[in-house]
Amino acid sequence: MSAASIFEMNSIRSKRIEAALYRGSALTLENPRYRATVRAFTKILLRDDGAAADLTVKALGLEECRVRASVISQEAGVAAGLSEFAFFWGEYGIDVVPQKHEGDAIAPGDVVAIAEGSETKLLALERVGLNLLQRMSGIATAARCLPERASKGGPARVVGTRKTPWGLLDKRALHLGGAGTHRLGLGDAILIKNNHLALLAATEERAMPLAIERAWDARRDAAFIEVEVRGEDAARVASKSFRRLQDGSEEYPCLLLLDNMPPDRISGIIRMLQEEKLWDHVLIEASGGITEANVEAYAATGADAISLGALTHSARALDICLRIS
Repeated sequence: MSAASIFEMNSIRSKRIEAALYRGSALTLENPRYRATVRAFTKILLRDDGAAADLTVKALGLEECRVRASVISQEAGVAAGLSEFAFFWGEYGIDVVPQKHEGDAIAPGDVVAIAEGSETKLLALERVGLNLLQRMSGIATAARCLPERASKGGPARVVGTRKTPWGLLDKRALHLGGAGTHRLGLGDAILIKNNHLALLAATEERAMPLAIERAWDARRDAAFIEVEVRGEDAARVASKSFRRLQDGSEEYPCLLLLDNMPPDRISGIIRMLQEEKLWDHVLIEASGGITEANVEAYAATGADAISLGALTHSARALDICLRIS
């Protein structure tokens, strides 16, 4: 295959991966579902923080004087959550003017937002608001750094998973950092995992064709169909099932999830798919046990996407503070 043909094939695969796993563009406050999520979630956090009974404010006798505050980054990273922060505080009468755009690189000392409002409300909202900014910016920072690390091994795209303690807010942070979101929820796509397969037949190889065939008719309502495989035989059977159902003109994303496999085993499965002319009919996602230390090795296997739950379930918050002037 010529260099031009290889480039074209990689471009086609990349576009299919983006269509399937990069779902974050819908996560804006203009989206009623996302807006309702942000409102409900921040209200719960604020309630649990006990903002209505701030004993320190009461003890000091602070009044409803209007003050100005700066939200300042204490370290380098990627700004995320500014829209949600402004929306959340705006609901309680605090005016917030972001000084950075979502997804901007930020440095220590950068003012990311200016807020004005009642001093008692600012103090009551401070911790929950900063928690939101710190978490979302921390996820976005990791989402920006890991793809750069992975690119040293190969062109695989880095995406998150559904291991998201803060749900759609975590997905939004992934998007702002430049990583893929994967599914936005159970109603977004079809992902057939080993527990689904176990309910259909005694072995993966027998369950796989049945599961894919049943799922195929529902693809119009799903961003993609993906099936988890745990070995070369299952990968072969699944890929043949997808090939049989595809009509040759359809570019619908069909994925194999290779979970908890070392890089050499993934490389072997990909070679088999290429040798048996099945490679063009599926996309490959590698997942499980992938860290910053080994992400290059997984990218080098030729996988189309690498998914890491650690991007969200183990995110380190970016250090951001608030200073009242």
